[in-house]
Amino acid sequence: MSNERSVMAVIRAARPSFRNDTDKIAFAVHAAFLSSGFVLTAVGPNALAENVISSPSTDEVGIDNWNQFEDHYAFVYANPEKGSNKVLVKCLLMNGKLLVDALAHGSSQPVHLEIDINNYVGENGNGNYSAQYKNLDKLVSNLDKEVISKLYGPVSTSGSSSNPSGLETGSRRNVNGDGVRINEPTGPQPHPSGGDFGGGDMLLGPNDPRWFGGLSGDHGFPGAQPGVPPGARFDPYGPPGVPGFEPNRFIRNSPRRPGGGTHPDLEHFGGGDFI
Repeated sequence: MSNERSVMAVIRAARPSFRNDTDKIAFAVHAAFLSSGFVLTAVGPNALAENVISSPSTDEVGIDNWNQFEDHYAFVYANPEKGSNKVLVKCLLMNGKLLVDALAHGSSQPVHLEIDINNYVGENGNGNYSAQYKNLDKLVSNLDKEVISKLYGPVSTSGSSSNPSGLETGSRRNVNGDGVRINEPTGPQPHPSGGDFGGGDMLLGPNDPRWFGGLSGDHGFPGAQPGVPPGARFDPYGPPGVPGFEPNRFIRNSPRRPGGGTHPDLEHFGGGDFI
């Protein structure tokens, strides 16, 4: 990641000649790429050659003819950290702004940034390089955030949290057409009774802990008898041929009463007919 000091160090080391203020900003763009670890492989007219971005050559070149054109610039870089994947950068002057477009090889969508030249050019045009720029830290930050970091897609944030308070964990914020903010669940949500349904599945398998005293030793379904969901009916037979739903899987290991009588699995229902 580049910063103001590393970009200025590149500019001073290259000692470029500036024809105008547009040159200064275009070269700052180039310096930001170099200080971010990119290698210059083509510049000026050579950077606009056909198939230059798909060329396997990664030989580093100098900055000769970098500002040969009157109102536009072109650079091609290789990124050693991305398998020397090439990046084409074009800069175009339009209405006092430098329009920056960068396209990585293999991508169909360039990233874009508009730079207001007057916001970053110093008043002293002939002094030291540092005096020829102003707000360079902001310029470098914008280039890194809006161009360089977006070349290869969004950065993954898995395994980390950007919200220490955790107030929005497990939800996605959205705004409807009326401008009202909406929180939409994105992960497993707890059942209103307090039991976790394991990913939102409404089916309970034969080994689910709620059949045998709940998740913490209490009744799995508040207000009901142990092992009996509210409104449940007795149906000991599951889908035919589905492993884990054989009839004997739903029978507890309790001995039958001598002489018959109500099976222990039916005692909760107090007798009667079942369908």
